[in-house]
Amino acid sequence: MAASPTTPRRVAVVIEASNAYARGLLAGIHRHVREHEPWTIFLPEHGRGTPPLESLARWRGDGVIARIETGAIAEVVTRLRKQQRIPVVDVSAARLMAGIPYVETDDRTIAGLATAHFLERNFRSFGFLGDARFRWSDHRRRAFVDSLASSGHSVAVFEQPAAAGEAGDDEAVQAWLEQLPKPAAIFACYDIRGRQALDACRRAGIAVPDQVAVLGVDDDELLCGLANPPLSSVIPDAAGAGQLAAGVLEQLMHGAVLERDEWLLPPLGISTRQSTDVLAIDDELVVAAVRQIRAQACKGVKVPDIARAVGTTRRTLESRFVKCLGRTPHAEIARVQFRRVEQLLRETALPLAVIAERAGFRHTEYMTVAFSRHYGLPPSRWRKQHQQPTAARQ
Repeated sequence: MAASPTTPRRVAVVIEASNAYARGLLAGIHRHVREHEPWTIFLPEHGRGTPPLESLARWRGDGVIARIETGAIAEVVTRLRKQQRIPVVDVSAARLMAGIPYVETDDRTIAGLATAHFLERNFRSFGFLGDARFRWSDHRRRAFVDSLASSGHSVAVFEQPAAAGEAGDDEAVQAWLEQLPKPAAIFACYDIRGRQALDACRRAGIAVPDQVAVLGVDDDELLCGLANPPLSSVIPDAAGAGQLAAGVLEQLMHGAVLERDEWLLPPLGISTRQSTDVLAIDDELVVAAVRQIRAQACKGVKVPDIARAVGTTRRTLESRFVKCLGRTPHAEIARVQFRRVEQLLRETALPLAVIAERAGFRHTEYMTVAFSRHYGLPPSRWRKQHQQPTAARQ
């Protein structure tokens, strides 16, 4: 049932808005529609996995973008696709419908980012807190285990059984955390499981992040910010996935033949909060120096300033820093500055001169050269590839 050239295409968007990732998908779809030809959107109100199937079954239109996570959703969408001969794009990792294109997060890259985050903090004991209900949790577990195995480390795994639902088994998680060698780094498959780990640590009297560091996925600002302590989280490119899915559907509704049926988007980075803001090393001088660097790097601090602040010489600080972390204090200052530049490029529309100033660089040109050398592309191009959809409006 194709639309005429003057009639907006009718698109059903079967995505709940109950979590940050889903809302990001919707934001990306909205961005595509705003920048291209208009659509008439049918957006049934529902919770995760429980859409109003009757109203969806009665709908008539030109295309569907759906997060197909249950057999019931798959059945209705399959019927729509066959009866009306309309294209469908899936934005779920469950893969319950064969033969249709899908757009999802790159779980292997997400796990690799988590691995680097923990190894950078010198952890040697690792755990994964998963959820058996979701295929993407399984993908992240496997990738995390494989990534750490390549570095010579093993991972203790706890899988919440599907029957436990979203609430999970708090007592079992607590018992699992208590028996892990400390200090331990926990990668939770998503933010809800990350909060569960933090709650279990608090009940057990386990210090976070000194004894157990916890990292989630989705960067749900409310969930992470209200956690105690605030939860660090991987930032998936949900809006990018939504925008890409809308673009794929647009092509299909115009009769295009696609050369591929899978698109996996890498994450945008990590929002580092208190739950992983730690170094798992015994050298208190180096720990104190790193804390000084994190607090002062974007204010133009230099290595001699850090040495004076922790009561040692530059030579001693550099020697112990390299021994513990494998990098110099100067490299650590630059790493913190680059992380701030990344954040400002990704989340704001600030000009490079302002970003350079806020990240502690004296000159925009120096920041641009240093950034380009470190990332392999200039800040302006990096921004185009990673900027969040809301940033351009700030």
